[in-house]
Amino acid sequence: MRLLFANRRRMALKQISSNKCFGGLQKVFEHDSVELNCKMKFAVYLPPKAETVKCPALYWLSGLTCTEQNFISKSGYHQAASEHGLVVIAPDTSPRGCNIEGEDESWDFGTGAGFYVDATEDPWKTNYRMYSYVTEELPQLINANFPVDPQRTSIFGHSMGGHGALICALKNPGKYKSVSAFAPICNPVLCPWGKKAFSGYLGADQSKWKAYDATHLVKSYPGSQLDILIDQGKDDQFLLDGQLLPDNFIAACTEKKIPVVFRLQEGYDHSYYFIATFITDHIRHHAKYLNA
Repeated sequence: MRLLFANRRRMALKQISSNKCFGGLQKVFEHDSVELNCKMKFAVYLPPKAETVKCPALYWLSGLTCTEQNFISKSGYHQAASEHGLVVIAPDTSPRGCNIEGEDESWDFGTGAGFYVDATEDPWKTNYRMYSYVTEELPQLINANFPVDPQRTSIFGHSMGGHGALICALKNPGKYKSVSAFAPICNPVLCPWGKKAFSGYLGADQSKWKAYDATHLVKSYPGSQLDILIDQGKDDQFLLDGQLLPDNFIAACTEKKIPVVFRLQEGYDHSYYFIATFITDHIRHHAKYLNA
């Protein structure tokens, strides 16, 4: 972890937008990231309750090609977040504009595809530190600047971000009260997306990949209470293509007796229409633990 407070001035936030929504405010900010060595945007929703008390923080991690905008404009999460009094934070999915050769060549690696790992390989390791950004730098920024209770934090996400949410929770027992995911990449060491990303960011030694693979992390999880909710569309093309591999994760959870609710949703695909359909269930899942 880098020294995040070496330069306090760099922690300054610049507000990009603010829109009233269900009595609260949907805002977007920009800041200079220490971990990622570039300017980063993140979205934060402040429910009406945040005007008077500190609220729980719920982090959303988006999937491949997304920015901080996709979730806040497409998922329809605001009403439930407003009602349950949750501050919801949605970061970007990768560093931006780092002028690394090859960063914009493909949609599933580089820009928009940080995979929530800390890269160890050149030329990515200087900027591509999304794991430390999401688990360390961003929460410190949120805790210092917004009315959140740092002891009440949960995390969820979609696809690559579902993978991100699962590994963040599994690598940090006790840090998050709950975790959920929509169509997560559950076993990246075995799927084409994961193999491409991990070989690029983490190198050829596949033993290092397991530290960012939810199915492998479950096997060594020390068993602090964690209730996992996963929704998966049955007609998701990426499920059929072997990119998501939820069965491997479910089997590992069952073996370790880690409670997971896995719902295979008939007729649904990988899109935000699917997310929007079940987002209220997920907000409710987290509120149960965050507001307990």
